Amino acid sequence: MDAYWAACARGELVIQRCDPCARYVHLPAEECPDCGGELAFQPVSGEGTVHTYTVVHRSFVPEFRGREPYILAWIDLPEGVRAFGRILADEVGIGQRVRVSFADDLPQWRPL
Repeated sequence: MDAYWAACARGELVIQRCDPCARYVHLPAEECPDCGGELAFQPVSGEGTVHTYTVVHRSFVPEFRGREPYILAWIDLPEGVRAFGRILADEVGIGQRVRVSFADDLPQWRPL
């Protein structure tokens, strides 16, 4: 998992990919759920489509209290996996195209 956060600190989105079967796996895992193969972090496009989202009006996460409302979403990546994160926009819609950006070493998504 350190490789994921190190990439975020560099402003790069990486997702695990299985060497033997080429499947992308996210959230991080110890081995490929399909073939048991070894996973390595690979750079991905950083673009995607909003699959679903919610607007948070009352945060239970201390670091986000006082920042409400904010938008959290699952993003469909073209690599065939979903990433989770905050959307930096006033409005969002399902199917909206977004691109990753980074703040405080955390991936966040902005409309294209």
